Amino acid sequence: MWGRAERAGRPTAGKGSLASDTQTEPEGARVPTFLDELGFAELLAALFVIVFLRAQATYWLARAIVTGAASRRWGRWLESPAMRRASALLARYGAPAVTLSFLTVGFQTMLNAAAGAARMRWIVYLLAMLPGCAAWALIYATVGFAVLWAVVGAAAGSPLGIAVLAALVIAVAVAVVLLRRRGTVR
Repeated sequence: MWGRAERAGRPTAGKGSLASDTQTEPEGARVPTFLDELGFAELLAALFVIVFLRAQATYWLARAIVTGAASRRWGRWLESPAMRRASALLARYGAPAVTLSFLTVGFQTMLNAAAGAARMRWIVYLLAMLPGCAAWALIYATVGFAVLWAVVGAAAGSPLGIAVLAALVIAVAVAVVLLRRRGTVR
């Protein structure tokens, strides 16, 4: 990640540094300042708390929806095809599916919601969720953010990269709209 000196555009070469005197951060790729100010253990703890709270919120929201405490709009979310897949996976593999869901992108929310909707006992869910949260935090504290910022930095550094990112965002938006329309027609 870029250090404070690089963000400020200052030279970074010094004792033990491999950076050249002219190395600066690519325009447009800004790592949030608070990440640079945290040590590794602090970053790991912060990410663990973030994913823990998000997973718990998803579990309890789905549980509230099932009990009727939430709106019908949220109830429709629990009936979506993705939610049915997550529920089937949870029914087949049980609590270990919750743990492994933290190693996926996009599916972990559905599986946490499936656990809440299935009214999985909270202690079982918690014990399955904790190692998953730890793995997620470790991945994002090490390679996860480095890869993200490398992609953003590379793309933001060229007009072609910006165009590819914009096309990707548009393609995803169109796909979501088309899939939703197709789902409502049936």
